[in-house]
Amino acid sequence: MEKNDSQTGSKKSILRSGLVLSLMTFASRIMGLIREMTKASFLGTGFYSDCFSVAFLIPNLLRKLFAEGSVTVAFVPTFKSYLEKGNDEQNHKETQNFINSTVTLVSFLTTCIVVIGIIITPLLMPIFCKKPIDTGAANYMEQVQYWLAQKQEITYLTRIMFPYLFFISIAALFQGILNGCKIFAPSGFTPVLFNGIVVLGTYLLAPHTDNPARAMAIGVISGGCVQALFQWPFIRKTSFHIGLTSLRKTFSNPGTRKVIALVIPTIIGMAAYQLNDAVSTAMAIRAGEGISSSLGFSLRLQELILGIFAVTIGTVILPDMSGLAANEKWKEFNDMLIQAMKIMIVISIPVTAYSLVTGREIITLVYKNKMFDEHSVELTLGEFRFHMAGVVFIALNRIIGPAFYAQKNSKLPTLAGIISFGANILLVLVLTGHFGGKGIACALSIASFVNTVFLFIFMKKLGTMETRRIVISNLLYALKISVMSVIAALPCWFLRPVLLNAFEGHGRLVSAGVPAGLLALIFAVIGVLELIITKDEIVLSIMKRGRK
Repeated sequence: MEKNDSQTGSKKSILRSGLVLSLMTFASRIMGLIREMTKASFLGTGFYSDCFSVAFLIPNLLRKLFAEGSVTVAFVPTFKSYLEKGNDEQNHKETQNFINSTVTLVSFLTTCIVVIGIIITPLLMPIFCKKPIDTGAANYMEQVQYWLAQKQEITYLTRIMFPYLFFISIAALFQGILNGCKIFAPSGFTPVLFNGIVVLGTYLLAPHTDNPARAMAIGVISGGCVQALFQWPFIRKTSFHIGLTSLRKTFSNPGTRKVIALVIPTIIGMAAYQLNDAVSTAMAIRAGEGISSSLGFSLRLQELILGIFAVTIGTVILPDMSGLAANEKWKEFNDMLIQAMKIMIVISIPVTAYSLVTGREIITLVYKNKMFDEHSVELTLGEFRFHMAGVVFIALNRIIGPAFYAQKNSKLPTLAGIISFGANILLVLVLTGHFGGKGIACALSIASFVNTVFLFIFMKKLGTMETRRIVISNLLYALKISVMSVIAALPCWFLRPVLLNAFEGHGRLVSAGVPAGLLALIFAVIGVLELIITKDEIVLSIMKRGRK
């Protein structure tokens, strides 16, 4: 009876916290979409858009390593273990010392990286900017001038945005503290501020800078700073505060040493995974103008879907799973993991099916404006379809990963990431020459599938997860949802040309938006009816708690 109460409490915790964070993340993704619409309107898929995409890649890649990836993943379980000890004076003092040491560590390391990065940025440009080869072509000098201008602009933009790494790493650490204390709303709202500042900065500064890309870069650094500052007052309302300590105390603190031990293999695995972006971007910008930008626009739409659900559930379950693992409640641990994975499946597979049918209308509605023309739509559409094919695997990876980290095991997901990285690099090199941006998008989806497979394989090595039950339960559920999604998508496929003809010639909001909206309604009604008729366990569970 006690276990059932504990399990019910854990599930209610996921639902309650997930609802708050989902609302915040939804607002964040909407603002992120507005940010990308602003970028599309001001930059399109041309020269400055490609330059901005490459320039933002480097600090953003490091952000994923030091902020969202390793800092949060390594810090939260360790911080949770301190909280599990109790709240007496001695434990509180040890926890506060751990926080101060970690803040000092992150501040010191990211400052060093930012300074080094700004200095060596010009040395990185040959990776992304392919120097023209003199073949006697009539436009050779034009190619050289384009190459020089591209190098100069990317270097300038990268140097503007490099300090973003420092601010966002501190913001991620603040988020870890708040999430460990079961406070999700403030850190869920900070991306809304970030995206809003980027949009506002672009509109306000674009008329006063040499090009809109520089205005957007200034918005990025300003938004990162606000993300950190906004969370500070909420931390002060807890029993902890933010402070610095000496480097000697930092590296001798047992909690911080444990974080470092977790961070190092995690960084290796995350680096392998995130280098996919670097290699893909380098190949894309070499493949032709606009391909790098269109891949970015396609990925933003994919991340809109992933961000609302995958990141939300992954963030919410990490503290709860860490607590269950610390108390060795493995039955509840496995039940929570299975439920979270099924939630991802019931969301990601139907959304993928709908997106494959209405991809052109979605891209037209969201992006087509000013600099983003029909050519940009066509370029982005081909890549979007291949990106969406891998959504379910990326979503599952962001759920399975925390299950390893909650048990303080970062080596196995690291190894899975390295294998996935190798697969992606190989596929990018093979497919890009023949299929351009579509090949790069396809490679990422296949690599995500490979990552999922190896995470399932590595579950057996832990001995705490019921691998067979997890795999079979979720595989059967995925097959069921896939069949239902195809059934719901078929009427939409046949009705699509009829609706497009009916609303043609009324501007993109009507000609693309109305058909996409009506098809979404039809798809959703059919899908929900299917779930209710089959008495789907996840939907019934959500409806039951919703009534409460």
